[in-house]
Parts: sequence; structure tokens; C-alpha cells
Amino acid sequence: MKHSHSVVEKNIGLMVVLIIVVISIGGLVEIVPLFFSKSTTEPVKGLKPYTALQLSGRDIYIREGCYGCHSQMIRPFRAETERYGHYSVAGEFVYDYPFQWGSKRTGPDLARVGGRYSDDWHRVHLINPRDVVPESNMPGFPWLETTPVDGESLPAKMKALRMLGVPYTDQDIDTSTEAVKGATEMDALIAYMQNLGTVIGNRR
Repeated sequence: MKHSHSVVEKNIGLMVVLIIVVISIGGLVEIVPLFFSKSTTEPVKGLKPYTALQLSGRDIYIREGCYGCHSQMIRPFRAETERYGHYSVAGEFVYDYPFQWGSKRTGPDLARVGGRYSDDWHRVHLINPRDVVPESNMPGFPWLETTPVDGESLPAKMKALRMLGVPYTDQDIDTSTEAVKGATEMDALIAYMQNLGTVIGNRR
């Protein structure tokens, strides 16, 4: 046993292969069962796919790197739920590709931000955060106010999401471009944020 261990330590190639094998097995043991667990694969009651405008807003949220400072995962601890609301449940995110869970919080968690502030508050905050939060170090995103939403890419995007299991109807897809006509990226981002966490809500 001692000899075999020293063989592995002295052979870097073999060690790399064994490390990869161990990590792969460990990863499969942790991840595969989740695909068969109802609590992680079935939507919570009342969950609906994002509307065309909300879906566009989510893409803008990702594009602008908002996830780099804001997580969307409230842990089941009192300190978390007292501040942010009900802890995050996997069934809330079954239509999210990719989901926005994480632990990076330069800014507050946004899992339950929907409905906490008015659209006007969000608009002012996104244009210049310090107008409503003087101590904020968040950058402004004023260009979103004048940039129109790209509605042409929505049908293809929604078809791809339907292949992944998001229950978009043909009507949802066919009317998606028209649904965002005249909307700005600011409108879309606000629509997305106002939807966050509203299925379970802010109850504690």
C-alpha cells in the first residue's frame, strides 16, 4: 500500500488521471440525483415562463454582468431570510438557463427584489444609482434608456428554450417580436427584475 502510494506521487501523469477520475465520480454522485428529484426538476406552483419582455431583460442582466455583483440565492438561514425574504427554492428556477444562483454579493441579493421598489425607482437607480443610494458603488447604465430591445432574436431564443423544457406556446413565440416593439432595454431589465421572486414572494 505504501509502495503503491509512492508510485502515484512520483508519476505526475498518473496522479492527474486519478484526480480527474475522483473529481468526475464525486461530481456525478452529487449532480446526477438532482436530475431525478422532483424538488429540483418540477416548477413551484404558479411559476410561469418569462414573457418576451422579461426574457429580453434577463439577457440584458446577464450581458451587463449584473450577476457579477448580485446573487439570486437566499440561503435558509435566519440572517438571510430576515433581510431578503423566503429562502430560494430550486423549483423557482427550472425555466432559467442559466440560473443565477451564486455567492458573490458586492451588492444585495436580488432573488426577491420583485415588487419591492417601483418601476420609477429602478429607472432612476439604473441611470445613476447614487441618486437613490448615495453610498452605492454600482455603475450607471444610462444607455439602456435609449437602446431598443432586439425583438428579432426572440423567436429563435424561445424555440431553443422550449427544446430545453420551457413551456412556450407557438403563440408565445410567434408574437414575441411584436410584444417588445417600442420597448427599451431599460423597460426590459425592469420587467425582469420586477418578476424576480414573486412566485413565492417576500414572505418570511
